Amino acid sequence: MEVCNIIEAFQQKASQAPKAAAVLDGERRLCREELSRLADTIAARLPEGCRRVGVIMDHSAEMIAAILAVLKRGAAYVPAEPTFPRERIRFMMADAGVDSVVTQEKYRGLVREIPCVFVERGEPIDERAPIFSPRGGGEAPAYILYTSGTTGKPKGVTVSNGNVLHYIRAFRKEFRPDVRDVVLQYSVCSFDIFVEETFGALLSGAALAIPSAMDKENIGRLMRFAEAAQVTIISGFPYLLQEMNDLPEIPASLRLLISGGDVLRASYVDRLVGKAAVYNTYGPSETTVCASYYNCSEGAPLPDGTYPVGKPIQGAEIVILDEDGNEAPQGRTGEICILGGGVSLGYFGDRKKENAAFESLADGRRMYHSGDLGYCLPDGNIAFLHRKDTQIMILGKRVEVSEVENVLLQSGLVRQACVRPKTDDRQLSYMVAYIVKRDEGVALPDIKAYLAEYLAEFMIPEFFVEMERLPLNANGKVDTAALPAPERKRAAA
Repeated sequence: MEVCNIIEAFQQKASQAPKAAAVLDGERRLCREELSRLADTIAARLPEGCRRVGVIMDHSAEMIAAILAVLKRGAAYVPAEPTFPRERIRFMMADAGVDSVVTQEKYRGLVREIPCVFVERGEPIDERAPIFSPRGGGEAPAYILYTSGTTGKPKGVTVSNGNVLHYIRAFRKEFRPDVRDVVLQYSVCSFDIFVEETFGALLSGAALAIPSAMDKENIGRLMRFAEAAQVTIISGFPYLLQEMNDLPEIPASLRLLISGGDVLRASYVDRLVGKAAVYNTYGPSETTVCASYYNCSEGAPLPDGTYPVGKPIQGAEIVILDEDGNEAPQGRTGEICILGGGVSLGYFGDRKKENAAFESLADGRRMYHSGDLGYCLPDGNIAFLHRKDTQIMILGKRVEVSEVENVLLQSGLVRQACVRPKTDDRQLSYMVAYIVKRDEGVALPDIKAYLAEYLAEFMIPEFFVEMERLPLNANGKVDTAALPAPERKRAAA
């Protein structure tokens, strides 16, 4: 039977094997039947007729039940990490117009002005709670995911139940998850890798394993948790895979490692590709988790050391458009545009300017203009290049910042690097390179000499900042706001 919404899909799996493991954390293990009834328990406490409900909780079995509870009520959940700045959380909840927030008593102060439903660790299942039947069809919103920009006001991407089901169908087709699989829940709830982890597991019959915050702080502890829980699938950012790549061994249970959200370099996974299936993926949140897959274990990196992002997933189409809106010939750079079942409902609220990125075509389909540049390879795979807006002018010459970063990372002299554009007090552009050297034997003049062999002089960053490690934000990307900012100022006359 064709399911129409997330809850129908979950209940279908639950009815097939009600006692099969669904979610486990350091304190609790719930089978599918128990998880569903805990969700009913929480749903019974949500206001009747609620449309959007915030979820601000520690990661746990109870958090997953709270999300399902919101969906059982036919509402959309609006996730936020309790560690986010208070004003950011308040903006998100106010912008989304949430009716209530599911949280824990210790986080009451984050949203005092909004009615709260408190769900604590170890929340008991109320066997007298009504069983909530699935509500809403595919077009009903499932969640509103707010962008993670460090400046300006974030905007919420509204993703429907149908969008999620589209992605899970593609996930199942490619990765074949089943009751024998255990998926690690590592991502923050505000990033769509969380959607892949959570619904990729629960709607496929797999179990979801949630490490503690302490386990997540250290790669050794994280791998010990994964081994104890017999985790088979990990989805994460490239830097997580890079940390795993440096380990002498990874848990033998792991069969699949998925990288998403940023550029994947061959050097990050050169030891992992022989130990498990390693995939590179691509897809903005606006198109629901991923729009393309590439099997690195069966493929090869590009000349610049990065992996392609692959071919469109089932139910999606990707076209590369030139500046005139025409399809670019093979090998020619253009904007990556995505069509298909993952194209979301758009940005929440009155955001006409931003929603212009969603184009309605004459044949009734919708296309999302990603703002990313790429090109199509002869074998049909897509190569991701960079954002359209990362070019700067130095001495009147155009410089692509990501190209400089690519050359730096190909040198073999640095383990990690991030190149950022800056402007001085005369509004002239320059670049700063933040580097983690491969080892203590590497000297900065060696790095500059390497760059001089491949880049014009004006393309070599003016400043180099050596760091022990690059700071990462909650989403696993480089936290640009936490990078020190050397300033170039006009010399005194």
